[in-house]
Amino acid sequence: MSTETWKSRVKQLKAETYALYLAYKDPRVPWYARLFVICVVAYAFSPIDLIPDPIPVLGYLDDLILIPLGIILARKMIPQDVLAECREKAQTAMREDKPTNWVAGGVIIAIWVLLAALAISLTARAISG
Repeated sequence: MSTETWKSRVKQLKAETYALYLAYKDPRVPWYARLFVICVVAYAFSPIDLIPDPIPVLGYLDDLILIPLGIILARKMIPQDVLAECREKAQTAMREDKPTNWVAGGVIIAIWVLLAALAISLTARAISG
């Protein structure tokens, strides 16, 4: 595969992830789909991976398999008309300027910090008895 093909696919993946984010905010999307979508989007944009990238081969498996799989499953949960509208909005936003949402980024970072604090707390309790 050429570099241009990879760049094109990455761009499509970013647009699709942004479309899912837009769908998450749409009231026509069922609650369970919203919950799943926000997990997929948060994981896709999170700097913390399930499998750290420095681990040879395995480090990129989550990026190459888990995120696209999550996107596929999320798309199946969202009504097609809503998804089509969100894709259109995402494409427009990507053409005009890259979408940035600092509030969403802050929320994702806060969630990871809280999860890390919880893990440390539980580990400390387990060690102390």
